[in-house]
Amino acid sequence: MLAINGVADHIHLFISIKPSCCLSDLVREIKRSSTDFIKERKFTPYQFLWQEGYGAFSYGQSQISAVSEYVMNQKEHHKKKTFKDEYIGFLKAFNITFDEKYLFEWNDL
Repeated sequence: MLAINGVADHIHLFISIKPSCCLSDLVREIKRSSTDFIKERKFTPYQFLWQEGYGAFSYGQSQISAVSEYVMNQKEHHKKKTFKDEYIGFLKAFNITFDEKYLFEWNDL
């Protein structure tokens, strides 16, 4: 784990994994374990659920400091840019084809 931070509607995990690691298995385990943790400690009176999907983006060795700083400054960052705008910007920057109707229920965030 290089950095972790989030705001009310999303979380950023900045991690380094080996190529042999299956990212979908890792994300599934993070979601399962954190859901159990939240429920066991009764952190919320409401039912806690993760969204179905996730986004994953790669980084270069020379970007570690900048990405870590970005992750740790989420509250300030999102005063200027919404989660939706940020996520769509990432998809475009990484040339990921997407259809907005399959992303999120933006009204729910």
